[in-house]
Amino acid sequence: MQLPPLVQTFVLHFGEMGSRWGISRTVGQIYAVLFVSVRPLNADEIVERLGVSRSNVSMGLKELQAWNLVRLQHMPGDRRDYFTTPEDLWQIVRTLVEERKKREIDPTLTLLREILMRTSRWLFAQLRQGRTLRERHATRRWRGRLSGRRPLGMATWSQRKSPESAMCSHPTGEVWLSRSSGAGSTVVRKCATASAM
Repeated sequence: MQLPPLVQTFVLHFGEMGSRWGISRTVGQIYAVLFVSVRPLNADEIVERLGVSRSNVSMGLKELQAWNLVRLQHMPGDRRDYFTTPEDLWQIVRTLVEERKKREIDPTLTLLREILMRTSRWLFAQLRQGRTLRERHATRRWRGRLSGRRPLGMATWSQRKSPESAMCSHPTGEVWLSRSSGAGSTVVRKCATASAM
């Protein structure tokens, strides 16, 4: 590095801090060199001051531009790009926080919202399906009462040989036998299926 000792200490420290803020060490050092410079610098001047490769500096400048941490400037009569940083330190901190929020927090919140929406849609569909089935069953019962017929899905009872016993055939195919005991209670048990009858 071709920098004064105090500036070199600051640049090295800023590089270490950059890795904690979510940028690489080299990108942090490039930013520190631009921050302490009294005038805008081009890529070749940054390479000369830091002693890193030209490709590293180009990639670092692109990353800083993506983070909105550097400003691109053009000098009259020069075709090269020059870079500078905002002078206000709090503006730099605000930009870092906003960019990290965009890159880390916003995608997570978006994913959580999508999961919540999918869950809400699924729950709504389940509730709607349950309500529809209840309404359909209630409508069948109501129609059966009006017509005096047994609604579909209801069990039918038929009297057997004695008035004390009755047989129930259910739409599921099960046959139940009901027999009254002497104390006035009824004993109901499954005796067969409709296919066995």
